[in-house]
Amino acid sequence: MENCIEIKNVSRSYPQFELKNISFNVPYGSVVGFIGENGAGKSTTIKAILGLLKKGEGTITVLGEDADNLSAATKEKIGVVFDGLSFPENLNVKQLDKVMRGIYKTWDSAKFFGLMSKFELPLNKKFKSFSRGMVMRLSIAAALSHATELLVLDEPTSGLDPVMRSDILDIFLDFMQDEKHSILISTHITSDLDHIADYICFIHKGEIVFTEERNEMIERHRILKCTDEQLAVIDKSDIIGVRRGRFQNEVLTCAADKYPDIAADVPTIEEIMVFYVRD
Repeated sequence: MENCIEIKNVSRSYPQFELKNISFNVPYGSVVGFIGENGAGKSTTIKAILGLLKKGEGTITVLGEDADNLSAATKEKIGVVFDGLSFPENLNVKQLDKVMRGIYKTWDSAKFFGLMSKFELPLNKKFKSFSRGMVMRLSIAAALSHATELLVLDEPTSGLDPVMRSDILDIFLDFMQDEKHSILISTHITSDLDHIADYICFIHKGEIVFTEERNEMIERHRILKCTDEQLAVIDKSDIIGVRRGRFQNEVLTCAADKYPDIAADVPTIEEIMVFYVRD
């Protein structure tokens, strides 16, 4: 089995939103960055992967099991971080440790308290008084403190300052030293993916635009810096998106080699996403 998550032809309809026949994989030993604008379908897909939403048509397997019928043993291997507090707000860290020891057979209190120290989180303060950044650090620590093989992360660095974000990313990289470990990370801070992602999966309006190895994706795209006259000669079929400026236009394309006289820049992950969404 090469993939810890396999999604095949999954569709699901809501009154104002639809997942449209989406398919992608998360290979073992890899980090897949899941990107898209707000409302594109990232959180819906993650909830379907975790069995929190019935997927409708198609199949989802997680660690070899159907996502709608995950065994207790498999759930022990999945660490989850949502964008918000996932624990009762009247608990504190010490109380949460006792609760989690009763839920997870593989709960590691020493590791949990070690992360509490590293993240500088108070042990006796109720969660309702935690800042957003403290909540995210708590959630990440809890997700890593049992026999986790797969991390599923929804905006895990949201609300964190740059130094703490860097520390968290280092922890994720340490987690990935074991080749059996995998991460699916949904984030709007796409610069984080430059440091840790092996693959990028881009969803837009409920459809997968592409799933691609990160370096190959960036190498395939270029931003042409051109005048109005130069823009006029670019074949429309070569244009993914255009950002018009007063003195210069920017064109995202996968055919930069056809226009050697036009300056071309290497795009960021964020720029690629923005150009696709704008168009």
